[in-house]
Amino acid sequence: MVPLLWPWRATDIDPRAFLSPPSAEHLWGTTQAGRDVLALTASGLGKSLVIGLLVAVLATALAALVGASAAYLGGWFERSMLWLIDLLLVIPAFFLIAIVTRSAESSSGSWWLLVILLAAFAWPLSARVVRSATLSLREREYVLAARYLGASPLRIITTHLLPNASSLLIIDATLGVGYAILSETGLSYFGFGVQAPDVSLGTLISSGSNLMIGYPWVFIAPATTLVVLVMCVNAIGDGLRDAFDPGSTPGGL
Repeated sequence: MVPLLWPWRATDIDPRAFLSPPSAEHLWGTTQAGRDVLALTASGLGKSLVIGLLVAVLATALAALVGASAAYLGGWFERSMLWLIDLLLVIPAFFLIAIVTRSAESSSGSWWLLVILLAAFAWPLSARVVRSATLSLREREYVLAARYLGASPLRIITTHLLPNASSLLIIDATLGVGYAILSETGLSYFGFGVQAPDVSLGTLISSGSNLMIGYPWVFIAPATTLVVLVMCVNAIGDGLRDAFDPGSTPGGL
């Protein structure tokens, strides 16, 4: 999309403009390598957004399956899942992800590993919420009827329990995008997330922070984009929460 609207690509180098301030030719200026900051920021935005969406979808799907299964099956399975959730909540996820991604930094697909790791540590709290929401549903008449008719636990969970928690899952997935983007940005800022030649908002902010004093546009552009992106995602999440659950707000019914 960006090459259609802007002549510069993230990989293009302008040999006449190194650390050039914003101008008509480069609206957001250029980097020390002569790359257009607007094109780089758009490329980093796309990568961060893709990572955030994938992490949110994977984490929400896992939370829905584990939480609803624990609530419906109960017994040893529920106790095991609650123990696993408590264990994941006390593990220092940031340091563990940093160690694993650092060891795999030579791989060009290391950002896929980052997605998997972020999703693996993002679902426990959501799973607890889903479990609490579905505990009251497992004794409803339609669930008991499906059980007496011989429906399998998986079918009951996927066709009767989870659809009734769909509004909660949609809200959780939307808000999870912002969490994942901030997590990826933090890891990439310290060099543990997205690795070259890929770029994300975190890598751009990290490289631009060293030039903040003399060449602020290199840092301000990706940093401002990150703030606006997270605010927009959170606003969408709040809007969905108000739409699906008006009683959750002080002015709701």
